Amino acid sequence: MARAWFGRPVRMTPHGLVSLTLYCLVSLISALLAVPAGADTLRIGKAGRTAFSFVPTDVGVQTGIFKNNGLDIEVASFGGDAKVQQAMAADSIDIGLGSGSGLAFIVKGSPVRGVAAMAGPPLLFALVVRNDGSVNSVEDLKGRTIGISTVGSITSWIADEVARQKGWGHDGITQVPIGDDGARVAAVKAESLDAAIVNLAVALNYADHGDGRIILRFGDLVKHFHAHVIFATDKVITEQPDQVRRFLKGWFETIAFMRSHKDETVKIAMPVLDTDARLTAEIYDELMPMFSDDGRFDPEALGVLRRSFVETNTLPQEPDMSKLVNEAFLPKQ
Repeated sequence: MARAWFGRPVRMTPHGLVSLTLYCLVSLISALLAVPAGADTLRIGKAGRTAFSFVPTDVGVQTGIFKNNGLDIEVASFGGDAKVQQAMAADSIDIGLGSGSGLAFIVKGSPVRGVAAMAGPPLLFALVVRNDGSVNSVEDLKGRTIGISTVGSITSWIADEVARQKGWGHDGITQVPIGDDGARVAAVKAESLDAAIVNLAVALNYADHGDGRIILRFGDLVKHFHAHVIFATDKVITEQPDQVRRFLKGWFETIAFMRSHKDETVKIAMPVLDTDARLTAEIYDELMPMFSDDGRFDPEALGVLRRSFVETNTLPQEPDMSKLVNEAFLPKQ
């Protein structure tokens, strides 16, 4: 049997025809196997837009790490923990990136669990004031108004902890929930607030522009702490547990990438933080140590949080922390 092959007659033997058919079949199967399976969409909510704490989300997306774990990530940003918890309760997001103090929301009925310890001591935060001399030291904060993100957020916890450590009591500092970092800084500039607790990138930018100064950084506030926690809704835990596992696997792969690829991380972080290369590199050096490499919860840190919920009048009694966290989805060690 002869066939035209690019205009030239070719004699095809039965053996050759079988070989050609097998070759085409194998090629087709290989091509189909090479096409990646459709990625699952997972909705992520950040408790802040310009915080370095949440930059791993952007790094994981832009480097394809989450995609390699079969996930398409949709990211939304919120002005504090309370709004992240509200979004999870409303089924607007599946995963929330918030604070350790946000675990108290679960006791109050939030349908979520803490599935990974994201970061340790609160290295991220600083307290800023104006340059007009109205506040010159921490001691001047007693009775003053301080901007925080939302009630129940880590910024609220920090303000309470400063007042507690100074012996001023729960009402020693007046907290004003005012949303995201930009709104807090604007309120300080406008003299509507005496001070504000903001993330380090915003604080350094504020000081660099000569608008004010940093009078307190919170890295030494407590040694055993979970400044940030990754939350998952009860719904996604029940209905898509494998997506939770793949997200956490991708998250910790991203943390490992960030530790060994400073330049790439800084480049991705710059537009997120709205900082230049020099300042972003400084923030990277200061804050990379806070990230957990495995997501395991520290019993001492959970103990600090448990006691703080009562000390700051967030909860009437200390909760059973084992009911608030679930390590079952963390990558196997």
